[in-house]
Amino acid sequence: MEPKKNPKADLNRMSGLLMNIGFSVSLLLVIVAFEWRTYDDSGLVDLGQVEDDFEDIMEIPPTEQPPPPPPKIQLPEIIEVPDEEEIEEEIEVELDVEVTEETVIEDIVFEEAPEEEVVEEVFTIVEDQPEFPGGMAAFYKYVGDQMSYPSQARRMGIEGRVYVQFVVDKDGTVTEVKAVKGIGAGCDEEAERVLRESPKFKPGKQRGRAVKVRMVLPIIFKLSN
Repeated sequence: MEPKKNPKADLNRMSGLLMNIGFSVSLLLVIVAFEWRTYDDSGLVDLGQVEDDFEDIMEIPPTEQPPPPPPKIQLPEIIEVPDEEEIEEEIEVELDVEVTEETVIEDIVFEEAPEEEVVEEVFTIVEDQPEFPGGMAAFYKYVGDQMSYPSQARRMGIEGRVYVQFVVDKDGTVTEVKAVKGIGAGCDEEAERVLRESPKFKPGKQRGRAVKVRMVLPIIFKLSN
């Protein structure tokens, strides 16, 4: 058995549906009204319609500056100098010296310049060294015989070597005696005395001629037990 249709209920259902549809359309219109944007096309320019006449552009020639003028050359000023005037004046020379036929003119004597003293060279190494008569053994025997031990050095027990420097002259004479390294207590002076009183050496020679030679020899001071 089919149910009986109610026209009132169908009408109510249709009115509700239409109301929903109307509400939806109204809401859509409001949203479209707020979201609709208008664009101003007045500023747009069709680039295809712009006509540029590049041929009408004028070429500007480069500007050339003229070179600076050359500096002025100042010529030297020529000043005329008048000729020197000759002064004619007699100059009188008065001489108090009377010259007669009997006057004798003395020769002018020039003083001779003093001769410069020639300092002879003193060698330290020569071809032939100076030599004591009899050799070095005879020299030290002479030293041992002539030397007396200083009492001060003996009392203080001083022993050692005294190095004495001296020059053997061209004739073999011993000169310029000096102790260059000593031990004191009178030993240095005694060594100098013995060398100063030494017999002549055989002079040293350089290229066959006698020359001055500087030598250094040790003098030994040793106490006997």
